[in-house]
Amino acid sequence: MDVDRIAELQRWEDSGAHWRVVGRTATTVTVALVQCDGGEEVGRFTSADAAVLRFIGDRESDEG
Repeated sequence: MDVDRIAELQRWEDSGAHWRVVGRTATTVTVALVQCDGGEEVGRFTSADAAVLRFIGDRESDEG
């Protein structure tokens, strides 16, 4: 099953939680999903999807 990572990140933000980039190469990005207080990591994914790479761009987190 394919997961829409952009929709997942947007839902995460809409719920008040945060995400941050924890790894990046020229072709992939690894993102940690963290609780709304910016603390505990509750999930993580790595994506090579060009749309996800464009959505994240050069940001290090949802906060810029």
